[in-house]
Amino acid sequence: DAGLPLAMAVRVPLMETGRLWTRVEELRARKGTPPWSEALVLTDDIQAFIICQPPGHPNDTHYHLHDEWWVVVAGDIDWYIEDEPKPIRGRAGDFVFGPKNRWHHLEPRGPEPSIRVAINARGEFHRYDRPGCKPLP
Repeated sequence: DAGLPLAMAVRVPLMETGRLWTRVEELRARKGTPPWSEALVLTDDIQAFIICQPPGHPNDTHYHLHDEWWVVVAGDIDWYIEDEPKPIRGRAGDFVFGPKNRWHHLEPRGPEPSIRVAINARGEFHRYDRPGCKPLP
């Protein structure tokens, strides 16, 4: 869910060998008002990003060639996933799975910003070349 192909942006992860721990509240204080995202982990195999979005600011509709999953850290988020009959409502403490090759988009809900951790295969990015997919204007 990073939004950009890694070739377009240089990202330095918060956690790696020598830095094995970080706190959400310290990151929130440093980053300030949402929306924002930060690379948490970038290894040879996986990538994880922490993403903060205010209510009413959805992300784009896209898909991935690899499975993706999320951990909701704060707030409420509705996931719209291809072939699911209704949105999946994720709340703080929930896990949500996004199968590969199925488009999805998220809509933060409620009174506070949402924070989620998105985990998927290293180098994966938002893809739009299927019906139903489109980047935000």
